Amino acid sequence: MSSLSAGVRRRTLLAAGAAVGVAGLPRIAEAQRGGGGRIVFANGSAYDTMDPHATFDVGRVAYRLNCYDGLMRWVDNPPKLEPWLAESYTTSEDGKTYTFTLRQGVTFHDGAPLTAEDVVYSMERILAVKKGAFPLFAPLVAPGSTKALDRHTVQFNLTTPSAIFAATTHDIYVVNSALLKRNERDGDWGQAFIARNDAGSGSYIIRRFDPARGFLAQRFDNHFLGPAGIAEIDFRYVAEVNSRVLGLIRGDFQGTDPYMPQDQIVRLQADGNLNVLEAESTRLFYACIHNQRAPMNDVNFRKTLCHAFDYDGWINNILGGSVVRNTGVVPNPMWGAPKDLAGYTYDLDKAKWHLARVQAPMREIVVAGMIGYEQSIQAASLLQNGLTRIGIQSRLLNEPWPVVSNKMRDPEQMYDLLFLWRSTYYADPHNWAGELLHTERHRGGNASYYSNPEVDRLLAEALATPEQAKRAPLYERVARISSEDAAAIFIHNTKWYGPFRKNVSGVRFCPIGDGQEMRWLSIA
Repeated sequence: MSSLSAGVRRRTLLAAGAAVGVAGLPRIAEAQRGGGGRIVFANGSAYDTMDPHATFDVGRVAYRLNCYDGLMRWVDNPPKLEPWLAESYTTSEDGKTYTFTLRQGVTFHDGAPLTAEDVVYSMERILAVKKGAFPLFAPLVAPGSTKALDRHTVQFNLTTPSAIFAATTHDIYVVNSALLKRNERDGDWGQAFIARNDAGSGSYIIRRFDPARGFLAQRFDNHFLGPAGIAEIDFRYVAEVNSRVLGLIRGDFQGTDPYMPQDQIVRLQADGNLNVLEAESTRLFYACIHNQRAPMNDVNFRKTLCHAFDYDGWINNILGGSVVRNTGVVPNPMWGAPKDLAGYTYDLDKAKWHLARVQAPMREIVVAGMIGYEQSIQAASLLQNGLTRIGIQSRLLNEPWPVVSNKMRDPEQMYDLLFLWRSTYYADPHNWAGELLHTERHRGGNASYYSNPEVDRLLAEALATPEQAKRAPLYERVARISSEDAAAIFIHNTKWYGPFRKNVSGVRFCPIGDGQEMRWLSIA
């Protein structure tokens, strides 16, 4: 991260080496040309679209990672930002102009060359459709400000300096502009077409999509890194955890997403035909609290909620000590996380003390979990138990991720509380503090609809500061303020447990993408 956080105001160069596909990433074409096989991966979240600009979550990241390419890509753990479609980039002294040089010879799946105009179109499309990563780029990139200087040079002219912009270009998935323009309907930027069809340059080509089933993709042999190791990838939507586990044990699936109850992880670890890979992660488990709806708009009620959750029982009993308590908005392993932040404890006497000071009338509280993600449902039930013990009525509501994701973006539809994870989209404390707390992220990552002018000021200062040593204290201060405000219930940092059949090799886990990039894999 030094080149991103310490070098924004100087020239930054990330060039591909002569003997590798991209810096640090071995060209695997010769080693795996002619390789085959098929992997079936069971996913707990439904795929409701194939538009790479319509979603911005890990639950549906597989089609974006495998079928589309970005300028840069995060790989491995700890995450490293590597050149991908770009060979290099430079940054202006004022930190507002980023100029990327694209590698030559890259083609889309239909054989059309990928050029700077496609990058410009992709950025403009993100800003126009206002979905997916839109909240990430909207405060920084004005429509019409991105320029193609020539066929292989694209320039982003930011409205304000940003210490994280290069880190976020992973999420500018480049689409085939000519193909989408041919398939536009009534100025929709090709949304109806790309929701079900392929317009990428990634390692795999979408061949079939069914929202009730998932998607099937075939290897793209002309990818600039060379063909991937597996010929076909089949991502299935399987909502029930037990069905995913049984399918993996039977061999119906070769892999599945790792976020399941600990007893199921133990069950998989005991199976001689499976490998359950483990890795440190930076996936924060927390509960959004709707800060702008009564009675949650009273800080005393929010503190009541924070003291009503049994953190020790959750971590040690329900999850068997497989996760680590995380008291603030920034994950413990990340710089910018204050090491001495006490956070909240399970204390019903303190919860009652704060409850007695709430002015708004009490009502039934809606506590939500996510179907297909059993831990969020379990956590919602655990909080309900604490609320019942202090006399607060609550109702549990569990819905699938696509429904949850849409409701989060509407303050009227958003639940009173929602248990979920904040994944790592880029390895910087702003990924958590900025996305979850800044007022500008309302209807985006800030589903708590939290707003504090001092926090906004500190976050803006952190974005305009290139040096990590100066940025870290700003994020630490944000973490302390948001904790005192009880902006959300911050619970734990997750460890990644990736279950795969033993005939699968080459898994490269990265917290950005949760190890779902299939191009590195091979199967016996």
